[in-house]
Amino acid sequence: MPLKLAPQRVSAERKGDVWYLSSPQELHEPPRRLGDLLRRAAARAPERDFLVERRTGVLHRTTWKQALEAAEGIADWLVREQPRDVRVASLSGNSVDLALLMLGCHLAGVPFVPISPAYSLLSQDFAKLRVVLDVVKPGVVFVDRPESFERAIERSGLRERATLLHDLRPLASRRAGGELRVRESEIQPDDVAKILFTSGSTGFPKGVLNTHRMLCSNQQMIAQCWPFLSEGQPPVLVDWLPWSHTFGGNHDFNMVLFHGGTLLVDEGRPTPAGIDATVANLRELPPTLYFNVPAGYAALVPKLESDDAFARAFFQRLDVMFYAAAALPPDLWKRLTTLAAKWSEREVFMTTAWGSTETSPMATSTHFHVPSAGNIGLPAPGVTLKLVPSGNKVEVRVKGPSVMPGYLDEPDLTRAAFDDEGFYLMGDAVKFVDPERPEAGIAFDGRVAEDFKLSSGTWVSVTHVRTGVVAKAGGLLTDVVVCGHDRESLGLLAWPSIVGCRAVVGGERALGELSTSETILRRVHEVLAAWNADNPGGSMKIVRVLLLSEPPSSDAGEITDKGYTNQHACLERRRADVEELFADPPSTRVLVLG
Repeated sequence: MPLKLAPQRVSAERKGDVWYLSSPQELHEPPRRLGDLLRRAAARAPERDFLVERRTGVLHRTTWKQALEAAEGIADWLVREQPRDVRVASLSGNSVDLALLMLGCHLAGVPFVPISPAYSLLSQDFAKLRVVLDVVKPGVVFVDRPESFERAIERSGLRERATLLHDLRPLASRRAGGELRVRESEIQPDDVAKILFTSGSTGFPKGVLNTHRMLCSNQQMIAQCWPFLSEGQPPVLVDWLPWSHTFGGNHDFNMVLFHGGTLLVDEGRPTPAGIDATVANLRELPPTLYFNVPAGYAALVPKLESDDAFARAFFQRLDVMFYAAAALPPDLWKRLTTLAAKWSEREVFMTTAWGSTETSPMATSTHFHVPSAGNIGLPAPGVTLKLVPSGNKVEVRVKGPSVMPGYLDEPDLTRAAFDDEGFYLMGDAVKFVDPERPEAGIAFDGRVAEDFKLSSGTWVSVTHVRTGVVAKAGGLLTDVVVCGHDRESLGLLAWPSIVGCRAVVGGERALGELSTSETILRRVHEVLAAWNADNPGGSMKIVRVLLLSEPPSSDAGEITDKGYTNQHACLERRRADVEELFADPPSTRVLVLG
């Protein structure tokens, strides 16, 4: 039986050059507090598995009843032994313990701040970590493996700043007293539930205030876009997406919380070293809904294509495959739909949505069937989009109960983030899929500030070039930086895909070796020559390319929290590479196309 989805309708009003789009479906009243969701789910199905994680090779399960009791114990400690205005932060990655701490904070009305583990484990200077700690001033910080975070703890002076928690068992085993119920009753929908940090295009962490109203409203929106969630079996997710970011921490985790489902906390990653752990988890607990970024699907698809037993297990009860945070290449869409048609006895719904940390995250939903990737859907119930001409693009702005009240201790940034009608300035551009039929949806059209002009005055659409080239490369390149501002022609700085290139040359070569491999250079030349044959115009034709041996730097802000390459930050940091790309005569590292 087909999944029950919201009707494909939109209310569209035009005032001059500005469009206002909204859902004709009224947003139903959401729950008031995130803690209410936990209590509701535990009351409905106390013995159902809620949180599952693999420890020493075995899946350990925590029921809704057990999770509520543990969260109550943690909340009791926060209420009775910590200051009323305390904030709780975490350096650690996803785990059942982290989930219980987060839920305890929700019950106690304490703002929870999950800090990206990359700020502690991948950083060399810990600058972002220090900025976050300076702004948040947490009274309690959770670190589940202190030995792994020792350098970060020492360099940030964390021991002098806060109480460090390593073992939650003594707190989780407490019996909650009446003080907790009193505190819960005092929590208001506009109280801050979380503070999520996003670097955006600036590379500087900003604390996004996420209120209970925002996060509960967003889950109500999702439930109305996907009514099948409330009418069938509760969702089962296997998910690695980090809770320090809004996709995994708000969209996915809170969906399980809202509907009383089951979440396997996947320790795997979409990397050559991490994908096997994900495969093992998916094989043992097949999901009903699967959420991932395109890079995650790119790592998973070869496993599905080469292992019939795994493919059969993965698709046996799968209803939805959802991608977000970056564009899904057309060849990946085709491979996924081919696999679904082969192995599933039902029609698997391929879909996406669009939004940001500041919008909880979902602002639009593709709650209808589309033939290919690219359509980001229609505004969710309760959301209004404002489409404003901006140069050669159309900027999209967002208003609704799921939009943030502002940034933590940043009044100037907060004021600058909204227009005079109260719409949040997303900075993204969109276009109608069909200008004659607004209900057909809108498509992402890049960032408003990314595009540039060649010396001829011709505009270059960075998103079109970037996504087109990566798609044409068919897994050979992970991403590219489009160069050519005020120059005569276009060039690319490109990162080879370790997985894709190893499939071509064999072995276990590192990125540095792959970027100089004659076989890879020849293959990239062939790909771009084919691209140029299809795109001969000056705004699309690639004249030069330089393969990079150093991956994008998180410290330098080259990777945004949405998961795509920050073009501006890369161009600033890699000025020497850009100069080498366009130098005459070209260096031996530069591929020159006709």
